[in-house]
Amino acid sequence: MRSYTFTDILNLSRGEIKNEKFFGDFIMIYSLSSFKVINTLDTQNDWNMASEIIQSVQRPTIPEKNFFITDFRAVNDGVTDARPAIIKAIDAASNNGGGRVVIPVGDWYCKGPIYLKSNIELHAAEGAHLLFSPYAKDYLPVVLTKYEGTRLYNYSPLIYARNVHDVAITGKGVIDGNKDSEFLSFIDKHDSDVALLRQMGAEGIPVEKRIFGEGRFLRPCMIQFYDAERVLLKDYTVVNSPFWVNHLNYTNHAIVSGINVDTHNANNDGIDIESSSYVVVEKSKFQTGDDSVVVKSGRDYDGRQVGIPSENIVVFRNNMGGEDGVALGSEMSGGIRNVFFTDNILRNGTSAFRFKSNLDRGGMVENIRVRNMEIDTFERLFWFQMNYPGELGGYYPSIYKNIVFENITVKNVETVFESHAPKGFPLQDVVLKNIIIKNVESDNPIILENVKNICFENVKLNDQYINATIDWY
Repeated sequence: MRSYTFTDILNLSRGEIKNEKFFGDFIMIYSLSSFKVINTLDTQNDWNMASEIIQSVQRPTIPEKNFFITDFRAVNDGVTDARPAIIKAIDAASNNGGGRVVIPVGDWYCKGPIYLKSNIELHAAEGAHLLFSPYAKDYLPVVLTKYEGTRLYNYSPLIYARNVHDVAITGKGVIDGNKDSEFLSFIDKHDSDVALLRQMGAEGIPVEKRIFGEGRFLRPCMIQFYDAERVLLKDYTVVNSPFWVNHLNYTNHAIVSGINVDTHNANNDGIDIESSSYVVVEKSKFQTGDDSVVVKSGRDYDGRQVGIPSENIVVFRNNMGGEDGVALGSEMSGGIRNVFFTDNILRNGTSAFRFKSNLDRGGMVENIRVRNMEIDTFERLFWFQMNYPGELGGYYPSIYKNIVFENITVKNVETVFESHAPKGFPLQDVVLKNIIIKNVESDNPIILENVKNICFENVKLNDQYINATIDWY
């Protein structure tokens, strides 16, 4: 592993520093001055592809017919169970070819999950507050779902849609997972169940035998789409999520626009895009207890067996803050490709960009483009963590390659670039271009373990510019 001080960085830019490259039993010393620095990189064709993705995403088609839950005897006192009325409204809309199920202004209590159907829009009007039951038993029977990238049968997500098309959740109302939810107490009890599920996934135990739920302690997502096409998530606010907040799994053609995620419990990712394609996330605000926007594609053998990548995804004009701003992985065994982040604001957290995997995952992450980002204060700016905790002893190295970060402005960081990759499988072909970091607090701002062709072009750390290409493997 090599750490670079500011003196090293100055020498890198001058082409004076010498590094060591390891080839089996041989060590070759070389000068960076002999390397070709990429200074003519043109990513315009890549961003043309991003525009094409946005234009290609299909919106749901839902009949313009309203079904008010009050017409099915829902009471807005915040105590009476409105779930039977919501279910009746959904069924009535579905039986009439689809439509909008409206939750009007008021306080509504829902004693259990809401299951969406095709051609249905669940609309929480501005001033509506939908509060879910705090009792775990209300989210039984178990349904087919996912927990951290592994398929299983578990407690139902609070809003759940499986095998659907043309579905939406809209409106400026509040969807509340309940600050007193029993699921929040599962965090201190779940270790053995998490380990069991991961082992089941790694060993290929049939999914129908992975039964959790009552007596187990794995939390459900707040909102989950499982095998869906043409989905719209728009304008609503989510608070008090028990686990991941918005989870798109095996979902193709989805638009996430103008939502507000303000929930700070453990593992409260703002949105998890998993094994999904043609997804746009725009103009949303994420204030989360974990990552803001995450791209995933299944975990270990279970993810490789399914083999569905996440691809053709554009994330733009969002305001993000959480433990990590943008994350890829660590569940990425099905692969991730053609993902674009542009014109986003990242506030404060542990790492602005965190790409994760380990030796159980396998999978390839490639063709990632990030540009025009405004970043406030983070401990790490770029963190490639291919030694992410939780390994089960496998040897399926992941590959991260062909990644470009450009036109980024940063206020404060400690570590600028940190990478750890397994021997023989380096992080490769990463470009950092036109990046200005106003304040770097660490004396060792660059830490590298197993990298190949990491190119710094016009990267400013405090008052020092870096223009160099680094190999260290």
